[in-house]
Amino acid sequence: MPRSRNHPPFSPGPGRPEGRLIGLVALLLVLPLVQGCILPGGTGLLSTPAPTPEPQVEIVVATPTPGLLPEYESADAVEARRIALYKRVAPAVVNITTQVLRSDFFWGAVPEEGSGSGFVWDTAGHIVTNYHVIEGANEIAVSFGGDVTSPAQVVGSDPINDLAVLDVDAIPEGVQPLELGASADLQVGQTAIAIGNPFGQFERTMTVGIISALNRTLETENTVLRGVIQTDAAINRGNSGGPLLDLRGRLIGVNTAIFSPTGTSAGVGLAIPVDKVRRVVPVLIEKGHFPHPWLGIEELGYEISPALAQALDLPVDHGLLIARLYRNSPADKAGLRSAQRETIFRNRRYLVGGDILTAVDSKAVASWEDLSAYLDEQSDVGQRITLTLLRDGKELTLTATLQVMPESLQP
Repeated sequence: MPRSRNHPPFSPGPGRPEGRLIGLVALLLVLPLVQGCILPGGTGLLSTPAPTPEPQVEIVVATPTPGLLPEYESADAVEARRIALYKRVAPAVVNITTQVLRSDFFWGAVPEEGSGSGFVWDTAGHIVTNYHVIEGANEIAVSFGGDVTSPAQVVGSDPINDLAVLDVDAIPEGVQPLELGASADLQVGQTAIAIGNPFGQFERTMTVGIISALNRTLETENTVLRGVIQTDAAINRGNSGGPLLDLRGRLIGVNTAIFSPTGTSAGVGLAIPVDKVRRVVPVLIEKGHFPHPWLGIEELGYEISPALAQALDLPVDHGLLIARLYRNSPADKAGLRSAQRETIFRNRRYLVGGDILTAVDSKAVASWEDLSAYLDEQSDVGQRITLTLLRDGKELTLTATLQVMPESLQP
């Protein structure tokens, strides 16, 4: 799913050390040629009647421009660091193969194989990967390279965040879990390193690029991933679930998708940020699932725009017009009011008369995405949140305690 950098040619500016050095070297090269010039058709050097005084030779010592040599040394150091990083980290990257039973035209069970990547989370045998890598699998195997392969079981999964944790009997001797970095302070332009198993056969392939964008939102058929890291490090099918690392070898993301018209790397790879992985994975290991906070407002209401506000005679031109609530949900228990009647506008039916939600915990809400993002990224089950509403043209506040999202509503 879902750039090349053009550097201007080096051109020393006036007064720069590089310009002076080039000028001095050119002078030293040109002067001897002038002094040794032979006249066409002549037999000797160019001379004058009067004796020429002995030339004064000034020796100019060309010294390296400050800063150039350290750059070459740092380039060598970066290369050495990458090599050392790969030797240290690559053993913790695994190849995951799955078998899923599909139904054929005659409703028979047909095995279908899949593959992806993952990485060692701890010494207890836990492997982290994407949920979509192991979704629906009845058999899972984890390969540590060579002939070391182990059957694996799913410990926990979170389809909403596209993460899953597997368990193997033992981690091979000498293999160390990945060190966790942080994603909150990442910057565009930082080095990004991906290690995985593209196409399921090129095990432990390392690609290097940069972080090309941050805080992307990735919408799939079943869920929305927020805060996603974008990188131009080559990622292909089979890389899903593998680690995205910084130059120190610390985990900064889990590679999960690419944007590509052809299905192969087009320079836009997407990774789940490590801060979310750090939050979700321990809960999956402990509980087997991740409890997502739920308010209980059906997304059948309307995002208010100035045009809709004018058409429906609403008191504000932003917010969410609530149409329906889930019975016994936090919103229902808090006393929110759903639609009271319906009206027709431009051949469309609108459920109106309900509360208008304008803010959550004093943060403005203008779209369903605003509400979902706040609940998913900044709230927890059991947390009390304050809802700012407009009812019959008057502002009021209500308090709701978030509950666990019912399984029936999860993807």
